[in-house]
Amino acid sequence: MSKLLTVIEIIRGHDSEIPAQTIAVFLYIASHDDVSKKQLSDPEVGLNMSSASVSRNCDWLSGRHRLNKEGLGWIIKYRDPTDQRKQIYKLNEEGKALVRTIKRVLYAKD
Repeated sequence: MSKLLTVIEIIRGHDSEIPAQTIAVFLYIASHDDVSKKQLSDPEVGLNMSSASVSRNCDWLSGRHRLNKEGLGWIIKYRDPTDQRKQIYKLNEEGKALVRTIKRVLYAKD
């Protein structure tokens, strides 16, 4: 449990008000790079949240989120080259660095 708390505090160190739902979206993207909005919202294989919630949380994780506030800058949003209607999300270098830090904490030998 202490390792999980450490990970949460590392994430909160970037934004002390980050919601658990936003953390869940980040961890899902980190586990399934190049994931679509539809996959994220899917109740069977995703996080079972509305499309609006996915968008709001992904905006927070990208460069700019609602109310024109600075985002965390951990993910990249882009259009699927084979279907321009689909929004795809993946980690950028800063997001990958955070994942490496999280893995070091979680898999460290006690």
